[in-house]
Amino acid sequence: MFQTYDDSADPTLGAARVARLRALLKEEGLAGFLIPRADEHQGEYVPPRAERLKWLTGFSGSAGMAAVLEEKAAVFVDGRYTLQVREQVDTEIFETCHMVDMPLGTWLAKHLKGGAKLAYDPWLHTVDGVARLKKALAGTGAELVPVTENLIDRIWEDQPPPPAAKVEAHSAELAGEAAQEKLARVAKVLEDKKADAAVLTMPDSIAWLFNIRGGDVSHTPLPLSFSILRADGSADLFIDSAKLSDETRAHLGNVVTLHEPDAFGVNLGELGESGAHVQIDPASCADWINSKLLASGAKVQHGADPCELPKACKNAREVQGAKDAHERDGAALVRFLAWLDAHAPLGEVDEISAAKQLESFRAETGALKDISFDTISGAGEHGAVVHYRVTEATNRKLNVGELYLVDSGAQYLDGTTDVTRTIAIGKPSAEMKDRFTRVLKGHIALSMARFPEGTTGAQLDALARMALWQAGLDFDHGTGHGVGSYLSVHEGPQRISKAGHEPLRPGMIVSNEPGYYKTGAYGIRIENLQVVTPAAMIDGGERPMLGFETLTLAPIDRRLIDPALLNADERAWLNAYHARVEKVLKEKLTDGQEQAWLSEACRPV
Repeated sequence: MFQTYDDSADPTLGAARVARLRALLKEEGLAGFLIPRADEHQGEYVPPRAERLKWLTGFSGSAGMAAVLEEKAAVFVDGRYTLQVREQVDTEIFETCHMVDMPLGTWLAKHLKGGAKLAYDPWLHTVDGVARLKKALAGTGAELVPVTENLIDRIWEDQPPPPAAKVEAHSAELAGEAAQEKLARVAKVLEDKKADAAVLTMPDSIAWLFNIRGGDVSHTPLPLSFSILRADGSADLFIDSAKLSDETRAHLGNVVTLHEPDAFGVNLGELGESGAHVQIDPASCADWINSKLLASGAKVQHGADPCELPKACKNAREVQGAKDAHERDGAALVRFLAWLDAHAPLGEVDEISAAKQLESFRAETGALKDISFDTISGAGEHGAVVHYRVTEATNRKLNVGELYLVDSGAQYLDGTTDVTRTIAIGKPSAEMKDRFTRVLKGHIALSMARFPEGTTGAQLDALARMALWQAGLDFDHGTGHGVGSYLSVHEGPQRISKAGHEPLRPGMIVSNEPGYYKTGAYGIRIENLQVVTPAAMIDGGERPMLGFETLTLAPIDRRLIDPALLNADERAWLNAYHARVEKVLKEKLTDGQEQAWLSEACRPV
């Protein structure tokens, strides 16, 4: 099993650990310290060694920040985690704050005194992040001070060692493009921007560029490393040599010059001393790297990670790989849903046994490399916790009359999947059906969207919310995120949300996952992945329009649909989708009972 169900976060330890941190602050003459949920690469997923926020506070979400001052402390989270954070941290020690309602900068300006020195680890904060902090503290008299050694590391005695997973080659057959070709293409971008070099800090960009995959973080095949790419097409890779097999070295060949990680700072300094124009992405580059470049004389240019956009626009081979992965994954999901229907009403299933069974069906494909994230297996009120993670302590039965929300995904060599289904256990209430159908209407609206080139996710986001808005309802998370190709299940720069300002382009894969959450009662989410299709003319139209092709194949629970709320177009979309699901997946099932279940689940509405 790739997922574990223990809970190493213990909020009762927070008081003693904060006391030790405050003693260290006093010893160093500091007024406070910032603890982000981040590592040196600023990715969403971090190795155990970097789980400093969890160690200090107990909060285990994938995004957050703690601030510990001499007398005050707070944890800042986004809308996904407002319920979870209150359950996981000691609220006698930490104030819990929504990042929008009470931003970190506002809170710091309120509590820091003039002359106070607020410490931060420059490896764990981005260039943009530090700029925002300095702006927030301007006028307060407080000073932002970098530390050379993380203060949490100084008091965390049993901190795990750095990860050292083996790095493997990802074949050009699966990638659809050789690493040499990618290097030439990205180097041309640098040349056009008159940059001599770019510093790559995001491991998914490095994995994509060099066609390699690793295992340094859970569920995402990332090789933690740094790279310097030059406009002449040459590149340096800074990675622990113990991670590299002879086969991987042969794959990299003459594409890249290999260095140990401790040579990274030296090479940055040499870039600066040569007076090079060096591009960094201020949204993801650590402040330490920026400071090192500037101090050594580099002419730093700000720009997006040059790998991010080409990585997001999947080529034909990657799109086909995604389709193959979703067909394989869909068959496993159908087997799980049929099993669930047979056993859950009998009181035989709990959240953990359900998640384990789903992972088992995926493993039986023989192609599963990992799950793409810890399965969100939420029954009843747990479904209302957007990123709920079941543990042995929180595990509960799936009871008749409740809803069960399962958000899961898989990593296959040919693609990454992410799918959510909400299932009625027994007979749902009228309210449940109303809310579910409104979420479904939003999901269908986004699936059917046609839009001109240049359209952003922010412009489409309202389509998924309109049916909820009309009933005075909404959901407090984005509608969709990008997805990688056997890489991160959350990928930029594209997303469908109020803050999604990157134009959607052909080949981009995005999720479509509107939801509704009734605190203390149930949660609803319907999620498919879809790929942006090339612009094409519409009969009678004047301009070509982009669109979406749905990748995910799995039945949507008909028992939760109120047909009276669907219009003719929505009903037609749903029936066509289910007809496709049945046609594609039925031949992948060998059990007659599972085939019969699928046919019943896909009956027209």
